Amino acid sequence: MLKVNEYFDGNIKSIAFKTETLPATVGVMLPGDYVFNTADKEDMTIVSGALTIKLAGENEFTTYRAGESFEVEANSTFDVKVETETAYLCLYG
Repeated sequence: MLKVNEYFDGNIKSIAFKTETLPATVGVMLPGDYVFNTADKEDMTIVSGALTIKLAGENEFTTYRAGESFEVEANSTFDVKVETETAYLCLYG
């Protein structure tokens, strides 16, 4: 079953689904600065565009582009800067 999620006044939209092993979302982020909180571990892959990320406990931002991935620990936060519309795939757990 698909579930549509919307965050930050509609600037981020995703569709949740379950893969063979893990829950996942695919989505698009519009330009802006955002802060996310995690409940589960997240493995994010950039499909197109780029995200500039600062994970909890880090001092600097790192940019991830199409084809690159990063991991966010469970029960954490991360800052996101988006300069161009960006599509992503996120696996949870």
